[in-house]
Amino acid sequence: MGKYEQILSKFGRKNVLVIGDVILDKYIRGSVSRISPEAPVPVVLETESFYTPGGAANVAHNLHGLGAKVVLIGKIGDDLEGRILLQQFKEKGLNTKGIFVDKKLPTICKTRVIAQNQQVVRIDREKCEEAGSKEVFRKICNLIKKDITSFDAVIISDYGKGLVTPELVDFVREQALANNKIIVIDPKVEHFSYYCNVTAITPNLKEAENAIRNIKITSKSAHTLQIHNDKLQKDKDIDTAGLELLRYLKLDVLLITLGERGMRLFEKGKKPVSIKTKAMEVYDVSGAGDTVISAFTLSLAAGATKRQAAEIANFAGGIVVGKVGAAAVTKKELIKAIKS
Repeated sequence: MGKYEQILSKFGRKNVLVIGDVILDKYIRGSVSRISPEAPVPVVLETESFYTPGGAANVAHNLHGLGAKVVLIGKIGDDLEGRILLQQFKEKGLNTKGIFVDKKLPTICKTRVIAQNQQVVRIDREKCEEAGSKEVFRKICNLIKKDITSFDAVIISDYGKGLVTPELVDFVREQALANNKIIVIDPKVEHFSYYCNVTAITPNLKEAENAIRNIKITSKSAHTLQIHNDKLQKDKDIDTAGLELLRYLKLDVLLITLGERGMRLFEKGKKPVSIKTKAMEVYDVSGAGDTVISAFTLSLAAGATKRQAAEIANFAGGIVVGKVGAAAVTKKELIKAIKS
């Protein structure tokens, strides 16, 4: 435990604001023993179904599980799925004062059918429009401005479902920087140009590769991005791209997750650091990014160095991929993993 003990002991005293796309995840679990006579598809005999908070709500759920005090800002529709999400928040003890109802859009819902621990199909219900309700946007900004001083860190969880716009990112960044708050973003590839001048972003390798291509195609300042290879297979290519993205986006930290290869940490003024994976068994990677950004940001808020925060996040990510579904990690599980 050693160097991590003091950091984890402060988790319960930290307040984190999470802003982003709130999603309801539905899971249908069952078994497959035959192929349908109607079409060449498996017939899943359902044994159970359940709901979990997804997207930004899963980030909040992870932070709550790690002991932090959390306020989640997002929007739901005026529908059954929205009511189920509110019930989920209540059951898990999540603060719902920042959840606003947008009557113009439905609650985003992802339904996953799982058989023999394998995902068979995913069904998405969503209508992604950045417009949405101007009244909801105004309420979100008012809440952020009113409460920003009470938070130790801000997380933007961008799933590209319409809530996170350039205007919202600009407003959140302005408020966070003015009040000297940590701001960390889980990025959507198409939105990388929004994320300049924040504490950190936490893309996976595929997102980093796609972001480089997207910046080159869409950004007016793309000529200043000195990355000539967007296929990041070798360590040398990852390091070159990571350092350049760090400079181009004016970040303090860039944390790229590499799946079974662990993580690569890029910090301003320092050499890249490779962190080996802590995963024992991998059952499901859905939601792993939510866990990583939660543990990383909370550790920074608790006084960890960037490397210590990445190492703690690596332990947390190793736990969650051993679970089925977008699951949360608890502080107890994290302590056990670090000690073992």
